[in-house]
Amino acid sequence: MLVHELGGPKYSFTVHGPQEFDRPTFIGLAEKVRRAAFVAVVSSFGKSQLCRWVDHAHWSKIHEIHCGLEEAFYDIEPVPLPSIPRLVCVGRLCEQKGQLLLLEAAYKLMQRGTEFELVLAGDGELRVELEQLIDRFGLSHRVRITGWISSEQVREELVSARGMILPSFAEGLPVVIMEALALRRPVLTTWVAGIPELVREGEGGYLFKPGSVQAVVDTVERFLQVPLDELASQVELGRKRVLERHSVEVEAGTLAALFAK
Repeated sequence: MLVHELGGPKYSFTVHGPQEFDRPTFIGLAEKVRRAAFVAVVSSFGKSQLCRWVDHAHWSKIHEIHCGLEEAFYDIEPVPLPSIPRLVCVGRLCEQKGQLLLLEAAYKLMQRGTEFELVLAGDGELRVELEQLIDRFGLSHRVRITGWISSEQVREELVSARGMILPSFAEGLPVVIMEALALRRPVLTTWVAGIPELVREGEGGYLFKPGSVQAVVDTVERFLQVPLDELASQVELGRKRVLERHSVEVEAGTLAALFAK
C-alpha cells in the first residue's frame, strides 16, 4: 500500500481469517481495502466481515476466491473407511482449534465406555498442556500427538482414520476440511465462519455447536454408530462438492482474471 502511494504499482491482498477479524483496527484493515485494486477472501463469511469495515462503495472490489486443492493431493486410489474407530484432528495445537475441549470430550467418551482412538496431528504452543491433560485424564492409550508432520504424512493420517474432527472456536475455512473430504473422509466440525459453506449434514459432514464438550460427545457417538457403507456413500457427496468448489485450476483462473483487469 505504501509503495503504491509513492507511485508504485497497484496491489491486492487475500484475507483468510480469523485473526484479521479479531484486530481490524490495529492492522488498518479498512484502509488497506479502500486503497487496494481488489481484495480476495476465501469464503462468503470472510466477505461479510470485510463489508463491516468499509463503505458500501468498496464492496464491489471484494471477491470470493476459494482455496484450491491440487489434484496430486487426492488423486489416489480410494481407501475404504477403516473398521477402527479412529478420529484425527489436524491443526496447530492452539486455543482456537479447540483441542483442549476435544480432550475433555474424549475423557467423557472413555467414561461412557465408547471405543475410539484420537490422533492430534500437529504441533504448537499448547502441546505441553495437552500432554499434561492426556496424562491427567488417563488417555495415553487412546490419544496420540504426532508433532509437526509433512503434507504427505497428513494425508496418511487422514486416510488411516474413519473421520477428521476439528472443534474450532474460530476459523476462516480450513484447507484440511477440503483435504479430508477430497480423500473421502467424513468431517466432524463446528458451524463457525465459512465452514458451513462447505460442510453439510448428510454429505459427509457432521456439524456441532462450538465451545460445547457435550456437543462433541454427542456428535462423535452419533458418527461412530453410522454403518461404514452409509458413511462411504455420504462422503462421496462431500467429495463432489469439494472438487466443484475448490479446484486449484478454476480458482487460480479466477484470480488471474482479476489481475488482468
